[in-house]
Amino acid sequence: MRVGLLGLPASGKTTLFQLLTRHAPATSVHGATLAAGRVPDRRLDKLAEIHRPRRTVYTQIEFVDLPSWIPEGGGSRRNGALLQHVRDVDLLVHVVRAFDDPAVPTVHGTVDPLRDAQTLHEELLLADWSLVETRLNNLAQSRKKQPDHEKQVALLQRFRACLEGDAPLSSVDLTEEEETLIRGDAFITRKPVIVALNVSEDALADPGDPRRQGVEGWCRQQGIPLIVTSARVEAEIEALSGDEREAFLAAYGLEASGLERLARTAYEHLGLIAFFTAGEKEVRAWTVRRGVRAPQAARAIHSDIERGFIRAEVISYDDYVRAGSMKAARDAGLVRLEGKDYVVQDGDVITFRFNV
Repeated sequence: MRVGLLGLPASGKTTLFQLLTRHAPATSVHGATLAAGRVPDRRLDKLAEIHRPRRTVYTQIEFVDLPSWIPEGGGSRRNGALLQHVRDVDLLVHVVRAFDDPAVPTVHGTVDPLRDAQTLHEELLLADWSLVETRLNNLAQSRKKQPDHEKQVALLQRFRACLEGDAPLSSVDLTEEEETLIRGDAFITRKPVIVALNVSEDALADPGDPRRQGVEGWCRQQGIPLIVTSARVEAEIEALSGDEREAFLAAYGLEASGLERLARTAYEHLGLIAFFTAGEKEVRAWTVRRGVRAPQAARAIHSDIERGFIRAEVISYDDYVRAGSMKAARDAGLVRLEGKDYVVQDGDVITFRFNV
């Protein structure tokens, strides 16, 4: 699970990356920086509060601080290398600047978040259009026609029409057969996207800020999730204790920090859920795909548990917290015994029974 942060120079992208990964050890690969960041989850915090375990383990996302995009052809060679990094991520976060700071000039000389959001959108559409044209030319020049040649051409022509209509390829519904046809092609605009609007401290507390409203309206039109955050404020939040943090967030009318909302939105946007295991030794969140059944979820812990699966003892997070402990939950009849066909739900607290 790899999330790439993409933005124009001076967007605050690298600052957000450092905050998301809590300055964890990073690896540099051809100009991109990779580091793991945990997915904040208040449910896990509450379970840890109940059990006071030896350790609490959060799910993690690998974040990639991609090289800045150079607009208007000013960095065509650099952007070409950057696209290879973009094709390797599972989800893109477009970090868009909406704050003024004379000490940090922009590439355009002015701060215009709507223009910048549209620039990134259009540049990626163009990159996919170029790939479609290349693929169509290669098919046209191919001496040996493959059995699915006509189907590939028809699909790529649909893609071209979509891109020329200023729409991402994610808006094209594909059959299973069509998905197979393009499996080897790394089309960027088929990837899920989130916009992270990096605003000033004043704008964070003001939903009526014109710059903020402009990008919010455009994102609604495009069907793109938007997270409004402020790198400067997030840095202050990180330095606070729990109670101080809650009071600080309340002052801005926020239930959670921008980093928490961004990490959770990325997690959910990838079609992932978390289930929990809880005990005195460890409280832990496990990542699985939405719709997975109990034995396959058990594999996330260990393949032996999947192989020897007998049943799963399941309770919802809300019921668990209300009961206060697994014993109390069992006494109240809140724990269910589920078999191999059970579809795991987000927030389930599960104990797996198995025999190998």
